[in-house]
Amino acid sequence: MAEQAQRATKAAPAVSLETQHAVEQFLYRQAEILDDRRWQDWLTLFTKDGSYWMPADPAHDDPDGVPSIFHEDFYLMQTRVRRLEHPRAWSQTPKNSTSHVVSNVIVEQDDAESGVVIARSKFHVVEYRLDEMRYFAGRYRHELAVTPDGFRIRRQRVDIVNVDGPFDYVLQFWI
Repeated sequence: MAEQAQRATKAAPAVSLETQHAVEQFLYRQAEILDDRRWQDWLTLFTKDGSYWMPADPAHDDPDGVPSIFHEDFYLMQTRVRRLEHPRAWSQTPKNSTSHVVSNVIVEQDDAESGVVIARSKFHVVEYRLDEMRYFAGRYRHELAVTPDGFRIRRQRVDIVNVDGPFDYVLQFWI
């Protein structure tokens, strides 16, 4: 947690307006893809060695050997997509609807030599299902690879504010 607090308070390096804008647009597009339930399009945002991690404890800096809400590699994300798209996916009958809002995007690193961009941002997600709404808020941290096709997510970390709170049912979607 101390490392996260240091990252959050340290001044962001100067990055070009073009890079800042491109990162923001990429994150906004990801949110829109998730809200539209375009799971295959969402998968294309990741590198083949990409991962999605939601730690059970925000103090954890490495997912190996610690409990996680999610810690999925590309293969596991593909498996989840197949489950979500299956016609008998009981957890999605009826399907949920979400609204993702991403803000406070800060580019922490833009390393042209390695082709890595690291950004952090804030989010609010509302999920509506079975006449009930759930709210999630927190921080994203993206390690983006610069590719000829634009950014691709090498690692996405999600820290939800209510990580210690109860969950009425298992999270079936990505925040």
